[in-house]
Amino acid sequence: MILRLSKISLLVAVALYSLVVAFNNLTDYNSNYQFVHHVLLMDSTFPGNHGLWRALPQPGVQTVFYWSIIAWESTICVLCCVGSLRLIRAIKAPAATFQQAKSMGIAGLTLGCLLWFVAFLTVGGEWFLMWQSRMWNGQDAAFRMFACLGIILVYLSLPEPA
Repeated sequence: MILRLSKISLLVAVALYSLVVAFNNLTDYNSNYQFVHHVLLMDSTFPGNHGLWRALPQPGVQTVFYWSIIAWESTICVLCCVGSLRLIRAIKAPAATFQQAKSMGIAGLTLGCLLWFVAFLTVGGEWFLMWQSRMWNGQDAAFRMFACLGIILVYLSLPEPA
């Protein structure tokens, strides 16, 4: 029972984290938008680098990127909330039933890993050369989140003892 409670608690924690992140992006819109703006603008990368052709200076495109991140975070929150509720309902069920109840949580955690790995580390970090910026480099935070979510994903996915 303690393993099941542990898995549920960690999934609830991810749901809460995603909720707070999305909430912050909405309630402190401009501060957080500036991060996306500067990464896509590539205005703080190394001077004269040959990748500046990738920059997206159009405010409309930047807004779409930002809103897609907020929608992505919100979807993670919903999936992890629903996944947590399913696990709570199945907490005393047989191992196979509890294992089946993990699907939404696994989907939420996978989507979270993809957000931090694809959107921030791959697209932001490598395509838009965020790693070159001292001010707008979110790679360390993105890696921390990818690692945390990945560990929770592996732990949640482990088969239940019979």
